[in-house]
Amino acid sequence: MPKQFTPKIVTANDLLKGDVVYQTERGWTRRFKNAEVLTDEADAALRLIDASQSDEVVGVYLADVTVRDGVPEPTHFREVFRNRGPSNYAHGKQVEL
Repeated sequence: MPKQFTPKIVTANDLLKGDVVYQTERGWTRRFKNAEVLTDEADAALRLIDASQSDEVVGVYLADVTVRDGVPEPTHFREVFRNRGPSNYAHGKQVEL
């Protein structure tokens, strides 16, 4: 029996800045909570292919999420870690916190 499809987001790394980005309906964002949640497997596959052809990002993949109160939350430690930003010193989105 095939595994049931779970909600996902498209994520990658910005080619020029190197930081983590998430796909929205209109482009890329650095805010996990603004990522577009994909609930249809075929749509997710198409969005992944489309994002992979972008010249703005590298390392594109689908990440599992759960949705609480309309906001996506990571389900895997890797995404929690990537969402926090660089671990060596505060820069990028960490400075804003």
